[in-house]
Amino acid sequence: MAVGTEKSAAVNVYFLPHFSRKTLCGSDWTDILKDRDAFSSFHPTINFLYFGLVLSFSMLFMHPACLVISMAGALTYSIYLRGRKAVRFHLLFMLPLMLVTALINPAFNHEGATILAYLPTGNPLTLESIAYGVAAATMLVSVMSWFSCYHEIMTSDKFVYLFGRIIPALSLILSMTLRFVPKFKAQVRVVSRAQRCVGRDVSNGGLLRRAGNGLTILSILVTWSLENAIETADSMKSRGYGLPGRTAFSIYRFDRRDRNALVFLLSCGGYVILGACRNALSWRYFPTMKGTGSELYPVSVCAAYLALCLAPVIIDVRENRRWIRLRSAA
Repeated sequence: MAVGTEKSAAVNVYFLPHFSRKTLCGSDWTDILKDRDAFSSFHPTINFLYFGLVLSFSMLFMHPACLVISMAGALTYSIYLRGRKAVRFHLLFMLPLMLVTALINPAFNHEGATILAYLPTGNPLTLESIAYGVAAATMLVSVMSWFSCYHEIMTSDKFVYLFGRIIPALSLILSMTLRFVPKFKAQVRVVSRAQRCVGRDVSNGGLLRRAGNGLTILSILVTWSLENAIETADSMKSRGYGLPGRTAFSIYRFDRRDRNALVFLLSCGGYVILGACRNALSWRYFPTMKGTGSELYPVSVCAAYLALCLAPVIIDVRENRRWIRLRSAA
């Protein structure tokens, strides 16, 4: 009995269209449920609009509540997508980056009316400069986390689908560049392992020998890159890229689910933009910290922003619960 039957018609199967009820009840169920992300199965327009909104808001709003909401949403979605890799990445890279950024600002910025102490150089250490450093560090980590989620969701084929007709050359270059980075990293690991087996890795020998081995690996990678570029160009030419009248196949369809998501994004995003225009999210750090408080309207704007940031996780959790109900009913 296929998943698309009457009994399971209410379950979203856009990204798993070919699994049977027997397969879903078997040993592959855990792996299927673990690797699926419902939000990535939405139309590329929805994905791009969502990340455009959250990235813009994360870079523009310096209100402490907005910074906390953006960081919480980015970290939650990143951990949901990448699991332990995201946790390790944030602990080993993002956390030190945040601490360094937060400490650098009060060392060079001495504005503010609340003086806490004086540095050995005689410059004052102010509460406002510390708060602004923490805010800037939070914004930086949030934006980088959102971009990591963007890289997981917005694949090169989605980007080409959205901008292939508007800016065909630029969209192709950007998609190939984004695709080349992970391929280059994978090739680096392959070449390094091969060189290590013959004792010519960057960890073998003295300083001069390590440098020579590194140059050898670099030469291999450059040669591989050039050959890969030639093969890509030949493949594109054989498929008729750039010829007039050439059509493109697309698997994306804008359905009712995407329309509902579009209405939700425009509603939340529009409400947040309206609140920002009415100074509901205003906040200053110098000379003293002052901004909107806990009035009803600013709180409602922050609630809409929270719903926007947590939308992908809410969608994924809801879809996972539907799959669990399907499994229990099987």
